[in-house]
Amino acid sequence: MGVAMDLLWLSEDDVKSLLNMDDAIAAVENAFRDHGLGKTQMPPKSYLYFSKYDGDLRTMPAYLEGLNSAGVKIVNVHPRNRDIGMPTVMALFVLNSPETGAPLAVMGATYLTSMRTGAAGGIAAKYLARPESKVVGMVGAGAQARTQLMALDRFFDIDLVTVYDRSIESCRAFEREARAFLECDYKLTTNPQDACECDILVTTTPVRSPVVKDAWVKPGTHINAIGADAKGKQELETALTRRAKIVVDDAAQAIHSGEVNVPISEGKLKPEEIYAQIGEIVAGKVHGRTGKDEITIFDSTGLAIQDVASGRIVYETALKSSKGLRLKLM
Repeated sequence: MGVAMDLLWLSEDDVKSLLNMDDAIAAVENAFRDHGLGKTQMPPKSYLYFSKYDGDLRTMPAYLEGLNSAGVKIVNVHPRNRDIGMPTVMALFVLNSPETGAPLAVMGATYLTSMRTGAAGGIAAKYLARPESKVVGMVGAGAQARTQLMALDRFFDIDLVTVYDRSIESCRAFEREARAFLECDYKLTTNPQDACECDILVTTTPVRSPVVKDAWVKPGTHINAIGADAKGKQELETALTRRAKIVVDDAAQAIHSGEVNVPISEGKLKPEEIYAQIGEIVAGKVHGRTGKDEITIFDSTGLAIQDVASGRIVYETALKSSKGLRLKLM
């Protein structure tokens, strides 16, 4: 006689109502710490490339021993989707029980992806940016830029945000949405150099040719390099990575598909020149920023452990609030 099983379905709207930035930051910081302590399993992302459509599809599995949670995310990146009114990134996450392997929940993970990526940027800046940082530069004004700024607002007293995008209308839309959670001065520009006059620079573009030049970045700047998440993508001029302290989320993944992937593939940067993984800093194994004039770069590729930790929070909160739809599995 079989055992009756069901799972919880959580829509994007459900997830939006269940996950806030403070919870995402706590979940992701704990995930980074466990990763730094060697308490996670996380195979590299697996990619399907759709060159005809300028897109890709990725699978991202992970297991967090401390959280006793496992799961896998399926996520796409299709930059052309903006032209047809669809999100560039869409995702689905399955949370599994490590004890039985049974799926516990399936949830829309587009919002979750944006929130946990923003949280990662905030955490990286906490350890790598100068504490007195007040000016933020945004290169790219899409959905990911918003959650990056939202997380930075948790750690810094921000006076000015300079927003660059090729479209000034996108900059205006960003300011309107950002003012809902951060009231400060905003400067909008279609010149990327303007955004580099800052203490913390955030890049969230899908470009394959650098948009930020080495000469534009002043000593003491911290950079969250978010956009390069696949082979061949690069937002920062190689010379900039050469003079900066580089911290990655995961070395194997970053070498393959992070901001450092192009400089390393061209032989202009060596893997051993990467300073540390962010988890090692969060776990206290190595120091973060050690000088006020250092240029620091956080190379964020996005880790499956972030999805599992954030997805677990969503699931537990849903159970407490009776959100979601129960589906019969068997």
